[in-house]
Amino acid sequence: MVFLTDIGAAALRCLPPETAHDLALGLLRWNLISAAGSTPPPSLHSKLWGLNFISPLGLAAGFDKDGVALRGLYRLGFGFIEAGTVTPRPQTGNPRPRLFRLTADGALINRMGFNGSGLDVFTDNVRRARKRGLAGPLGINIGANRDSDNRAEDYVTCLKRLAPLADYITLNLSSPNTPGLRSLQEGEALRRLLERMAETVAGLEKPVPLLLKLAPELEGAALQESVRAALEFSLAGLILCNTTTARPESLRSAARGEQGGLSGAPLCAPALKMMREVYGLSEGRLPLIGVGGIASADDAYTRIRAGASLVQIYTGFIYQGPRLIDDITSGLAKRLKADGFEHIQQAVGTET
Repeated sequence: MVFLTDIGAAALRCLPPETAHDLALGLLRWNLISAAGSTPPPSLHSKLWGLNFISPLGLAAGFDKDGVALRGLYRLGFGFIEAGTVTPRPQTGNPRPRLFRLTADGALINRMGFNGSGLDVFTDNVRRARKRGLAGPLGINIGANRDSDNRAEDYVTCLKRLAPLADYITLNLSSPNTPGLRSLQEGEALRRLLERMAETVAGLEKPVPLLLKLAPELEGAALQESVRAALEFSLAGLILCNTTTARPESLRSAARGEQGGLSGAPLCAPALKMMREVYGLSEGRLPLIGVGGIASADDAYTRIRAGASLVQIYTGFIYQGPRLIDDITSGLAKRLKADGFEHIQQAVGTET
């Protein structure tokens, strides 16, 4: 078994981005990458939706779209993993190249377009992983096919099939890479979809917590309405936030003009702002997962103090490798102790 050192992570970054990603998934799938992290202390343990999290740090959706490397990913020390996005039917996604490193900015741009093997393959992969045992809660992120005639029914199809295998399910209505998808995350379109989802969950043999992932561009009255709808239809929580179509003037990398969703360091401040706003709008009644630009223990702790019950990483993990997991978990434990908190839940929303 190989520990992916800084040198190894740097070697992967010498390859084209999507090639490096596929290679890393293959290594994880065959348990050829391990991390030297320590077991999270009890102060980081929490319980949410009846699930036990040994750490509030998870892996965001998009890394393991087909659920092929779940057990290897848990071995790195994540407290939970969100797999997907999965769509009912296989689709190739957008033409390559569609993933771009903005190294000077600590960022990525992707326009993958929900590429994946589809619901049947994904379900088989997760079922096999479940049978062998998973080390933490598993979230599954679901989407709609690009050419679907009825996107709401795509979400219903995925929800029904995956509810027995998921610890929570996330509705991805906020990817910028499927034309028209973001229109579902606000207004009457969102209300109709959430009503359909609520009816579906009510009819499940095993009810599953249902979350909604929002785009950072959602703001003002539209954001308020989306939060109200989430409360009205009793969603289990919100994930804040997806990648952004914005291009800050501060971007320096040559790929800054590529189309797609921007993630990483430039998203940190907007995602934090959104977390603060939504925590206030929901009056702390909705559990929130913070994602976007988290690349250090300070980033994670600030997001938790702003209202996040859990946090996820993606781009920081791509650049820093598995060592970031232990850096964040050990750093969170130190910050909790320094601020006099006995466990992580006490710190949620305590920002002053």
